[in-house]
Amino acid sequence: MSHIVSIKTQVRDPAAISAACRRLNVPEPQQGTAELFEGPVTGLLLMLPEWRYPAVIDIAKGEVRFDTFEGHWGDRAHLDRFLQAYAVERAKLEARRRGCLVQEQTLADGSIQLRIAEAA
Repeated sequence: MSHIVSIKTQVRDPAAISAACRRLNVPEPQQGTAELFEGPVTGLLLMLPEWRYPAVIDIAKGEVRFDTFEGHWGDRAHLDRFLQAYAVERAKLEARRRGCLVQEQTLADGSIQLRIAEAA
């Protein structure tokens, strides 16, 4: 039986964050404080390609805070790719933890399809 699932992503899992960074070939975030327009923000500092300032991940709240100055300091598409990679890696980790097999396929529109099945 097939099911379509949509996932609203809260970034809370350090292992999935690390896997998403490896997947996208970006440095793993380090704990620290960044100065954003709204003021200092503390969390995991994620430097995305061509971003002037890091995105800040608050794993306790599951939130990512950032300031791209309406695209002048970074392309939001890089964050969207990170969030997609995080969601995929988090789903794969959870499926494998439950003993399931996972197959992944990137579709023509850039979305990623996971097929998760119970191990025989």
